Amino acid sequence: MAAPRTPLPFLVLLLLVVAALIAAAPLSSAAEPGSFDVRRHLSTVTRYDVARGSNSLASAPSMSDECRVIHLNLVARHGTRAPTKKRIKELDRLAVRLKALINEAKQGHENDPMKKIPSWIKGWESRWKSRTKGGELVSEGEEELYNLAIRVKDRFQGLFDEEYHPDIYSIRATQVPRASASAVAFGLGLFSGKGKLGPAKNCAFSVLSESRASDICLRFFDSCETYKNYRKRKEPDVEKQKEPILEHVTSALVNRYHLNFTTQDISSLWFLCKQEASLLNITNQACQLFNEAEVYFLEWTDDLEGFVLKGYGESINYRMGLPLLKDVVQSMEEAIIAKEENRPDGTYEKARLRFAHAETVVPFSCLLGLFLEGSDFEKIQREESLDLPPLPPQRRNWMGSVVAPFAGNNMLVLYQCPRKTDGSKISWDQKSSYFVQVLHNEAPVSMPGCGNKDFCPFEEFKEKIVEPHLKHDFDAVCRLKPVVTEEPFSFSSKLSNFFLGLFSQKGSRVSAQNAKTEL
Repeated sequence: MAAPRTPLPFLVLLLLVVAALIAAAPLSSAAEPGSFDVRRHLSTVTRYDVARGSNSLASAPSMSDECRVIHLNLVARHGTRAPTKKRIKELDRLAVRLKALINEAKQGHENDPMKKIPSWIKGWESRWKSRTKGGELVSEGEEELYNLAIRVKDRFQGLFDEEYHPDIYSIRATQVPRASASAVAFGLGLFSGKGKLGPAKNCAFSVLSESRASDICLRFFDSCETYKNYRKRKEPDVEKQKEPILEHVTSALVNRYHLNFTTQDISSLWFLCKQEASLLNITNQACQLFNEAEVYFLEWTDDLEGFVLKGYGESINYRMGLPLLKDVVQSMEEAIIAKEENRPDGTYEKARLRFAHAETVVPFSCLLGLFLEGSDFEKIQREESLDLPPLPPQRRNWMGSVVAPFAGNNMLVLYQCPRKTDGSKISWDQKSSYFVQVLHNEAPVSMPGCGNKDFCPFEEFKEKIVEPHLKHDFDAVCRLKPVVTEEPFSFSSKLSNFFLGLFSQKGSRVSAQNAKTEL
């Protein structure tokens, strides 16, 4: 027998809570001059330069000048891209819908039905109207990766002194064009001046890709059946959790502009706002429909979706990224062996550079234990469920605009540090120490798994952060197992926890594992 539907009082209660919070929040226009900038609140559609400007992650002092970089791992998301074909069609439908709403308003009984309707809506058409292709890297995205490479080369000058060779500087990307194009843009910046091609003296370089069907290092989410099954089951729950906010914003905009918007209209208008602000730098059209508080809550719905379906919402989201974590650690171990054996420069790899997707960067960040709240790292180690990101106006670490903006990245920098032999003399012999530093969007971050230290001894990094994940295996984790049906009223129980969390200044509780399967 099917489980009963969620009791109405729960949803009504959440709607009342959201309404009260929005009413208590600032009500300035989203485009109003001042400290608020809607471009900083576009979740994973945020441009990289904007995200870097708002990066508030904790950082520590730089490493001692006595230490030197011997290897770099980069895991980066592609740069800013155009809307996908599916989203282009959604914007085409929105244009038809807005035209119908305008015509409906003209037939209304008000004296001046068009008075409160923003002028841009009248006759609006999508910038991507009728396009049959989408999702490609745009020029702004090319610049993001090119400029990132310039900064990386300047920051780690000694690491990129070598003449280019694919075994020294390995570049990998998924088979998706925007990812491989991002790799090319990065390579052009990194190896400029290294060759004889053109005025910039570029050199040719290789970008390696695996088939989408077998790329378990950068597109593990395509090969993990357990994850695909989890996502299919969980997406309806996420939509239900977003509903009260969308319903309240819809009601507010209907009253504000006297247009009979639906929640789907609001969802599409919010998407349009993100595209205009990010790709076109336009903030005075779709984005101006929403006040500041509404932007905060719509951003939270996007962040909620990313948390539950890609992040800490369930362990399968990041455990499927084990092949990538192993590849990163293996590359560092090989660099250490090369140093310990005193191999000359030019005979071992110095950088492994990867270009993929938000679905790659987010799980990898979770494997490293970034963006957690308080004691959440210990909960992860005990395989306990986590609270959802707190609702605005509460502060939260999990923000899509920081976790995985366009061109968002994690760099793992491996340092070799000398050991002092008698308190004064410095020795660069085979007794050197090795440390790992994690940079997120180029900013040093403290690692909860390493006592919140910024520089973690390599062996401690492996023991405290990597090895707890290695008790799991990609094939075992991702192989579908018999599904145990959830107990009746389980979703109601989750919502109940959610509301209790709201009133106790916490988020809701993500569902515990219901089946005896490794999720």
